[in-house]
Amino acid sequence: MNITEYNRNAWNLQSLEGCRWSTPYPDEVIEAAKAGDWSVLLTPNRSVPADWFPAFPDLTGVKILALACGGGQQVPIFAAAGAEIVSFDASDVQLEKDGETCARHGLEIETRQGDMADLAGIASGSIDLIFNPVSNVFAETLDPIWRECHRVLKPGGQLLCGFLNPAFFLFDHEILEETGELRVVHRLPYADIESADAALLEAQLEAQLSLEYSHSWETQLGGQCEAGFAITGFYEDDWDEESTGLQGWMPLYAATRALKWRA
Repeated sequence: MNITEYNRNAWNLQSLEGCRWSTPYPDEVIEAAKAGDWSVLLTPNRSVPADWFPAFPDLTGVKILALACGGGQQVPIFAAAGAEIVSFDASDVQLEKDGETCARHGLEIETRQGDMADLAGIASGSIDLIFNPVSNVFAETLDPIWRECHRVLKPGGQLLCGFLNPAFFLFDHEILEETGELRVVHRLPYADIESADAALLEAQLEAQLSLEYSHSWETQLGGQCEAGFAITGFYEDDWDEESTGLQGWMPLYAATRALKWRA
């Protein structure tokens, strides 16, 4: 199975059906960003600190690669704040929402559809900042992503990423939802295509739900360092109270700011 293509189609369907991450922000949010009043998310709830950006709130002239965050949310905000934006996403539908939202507000962006592990169409050393909310959970391996991010960034450029805590995948979430019992059933690393119960996987594929992978903190954080980044910021975040029985037991998300320090 071509996992990248499967997940592209799954996200197209999910975006058409509508979810939190595929619902464009209201017009007033984008207009407020034009006036310098804005914030963005790498994880579900905590806003990215303002000092993680090379300039705030005016991003005029800052070249941003919005990586796997289509849907008419962060991209229009960055464009409204003055940044030069390339929105790069696997999902055609998510990219269309970015384009439509920006056009409605008189904002110009570039959109590119593709695999986040292959940024061949973007010139080396051309980007000031990469903004990558939680999305590499849909990627089989991370090293190619870190290498490509490092390649396209200018020296001193920044990579801002959100992550899902790999411990999320340890548990049986059906039992957790039904009874509240925390039952460990999976070893890490986890992959739907290899680790899930056969009947559950069949139902998942039939419903065209995206396939996910856990990635260790070593591959997330250590992988960035190995690629030539220095991690200069870190925070954790939770999901919504009603969304998972794991809420309150541990932070479910984290975000990093990393600096390209090595050529």
